[in-house]
Amino acid sequence: MSAITLKDIRKSYAGGPQVLHGVSMDIEHGEFIVIVGPSGCGKSTLLRLLAGLDPCEQGELLIDGVRANDLPPQDRDIGMIFQNYALYPHMTVLDNIAFGLELRKVPKAERLRRARAVAETLQLTPYLARKPGALSGGQRQRVAMGRAMARECSTFLMDEPLSNLDNALRVAMRTEIKDLHRQLGATIIFVTHDQTEALSLADRVAVMKDGHLQQFDTPAMIYDQPVNRFVAGFLGAPAMNFVPADCITAWTGPRDVDVGFRPEALGLHRAPVSGPSLAARVALTEMTGASFIVHCESEAGRLSAVVARGDDLPQEGEEIWLSLDTSQALCFDAITGIRLDLPIAQRQKVLTPHVKETI
Repeated sequence: MSAITLKDIRKSYAGGPQVLHGVSMDIEHGEFIVIVGPSGCGKSTLLRLLAGLDPCEQGELLIDGVRANDLPPQDRDIGMIFQNYALYPHMTVLDNIAFGLELRKVPKAERLRRARAVAETLQLTPYLARKPGALSGGQRQRVAMGRAMARECSTFLMDEPLSNLDNALRVAMRTEIKDLHRQLGATIIFVTHDQTEALSLADRVAVMKDGHLQQFDTPAMIYDQPVNRFVAGFLGAPAMNFVPADCITAWTGPRDVDVGFRPEALGLHRAPVSGPSLAARVALTEMTGASFIVHCESEAGRLSAVVARGDDLPQEGEEIWLSLDTSQALCFDAITGIRLDLPIAQRQKVLTPHVKETI
């Protein structure tokens, strides 16, 4: 039995447009699920419905097989960690962690025992007598996590918990959250707009756009086999390149097919090359550490390629050729954006030079 099941969940607010459009998911016990998408896609609304903070009026929400549409938040065995931490500034770290247990009338000795045990796990023991104002952003985040953990919930909901942290601390906290998930064995549903968090943390990723669930799959499948152009373009840094099939030399695909390929699928050359390729001019180079991102202008628009440090890096303004590794290319319907799962023989027609048949 799934830990949480969503069946055709729809949500709209009074006087406003529909926010969620028939979202359905099965979430297994102990999974780390990341819900990702641009601002306004409905991911935080979905989390609030799961927590019981907003009513679930259309569709069906099941928790451990029990209908939970009308179940109050305190009866859902769910802990929620907010973006702004929601700590009480006048309370110590110990009291903040134990506060949820106090509301549930847990005896004082037991709630302090559980709060101290959680603080030990989160390496907060030296700060138990401090108040939130005397803590760093990462420490406050851990206190917020500790308050949820002290309740010993089976499911934790995290609404962009790392968005207020600097980049170095975000990386460190991702590691801590992943380690905590392994220790606790609890179900975690984590909302973010950050694709790096989604790909690095999740067992499965739910990609949303405009209130619609686009794809729900493993990070590898979503990165390598996106169901449509939106998912392909949203996940990946730098983003996937898209060009009309007939813009690529020696790739005479039909005009109603777009070709998508990651920057790492492009090779840079200073002379024309045989096979699928594009003439381009280097517009900008960016160093990212171990590699460079080379942004190029071509007849198909702006394209990005990744070049390892130590390679012969072209200069800005230089005319080059970009070769394409066709094994890494995907085809999308130019109108609907849906990825085309072409049979091998039919796909080969799109990839083969000088073939003029359409799909």
